[in-house]
Amino acid sequence: MSGATDSKEILHELRTIREDLNYIKGHMVDIDSILTEEDYLSLQEYRKEKALERLISHEGLKNGLMGL
Repeated sequence: MSGATDSKEILHELRTIREDLNYIKGHMVDIDSILTEEDYLSLQEYRKEKALERLISHEGLKNGLMGL
């Protein structure tokens, strides 16, 4: 009977581990959604340049309007 008991204990442990993993998966943070300080500063710089209308559109770049 110790073989059957060991199998039941192993199955119980595996179920517990599976539940723990499912909990962890459900509460993980998406690493791509975290802003680093460098990302934050770049975003601030972009907003400043956009407000000052210093940005060049993609179409403008394609048409060679960079020097304007």
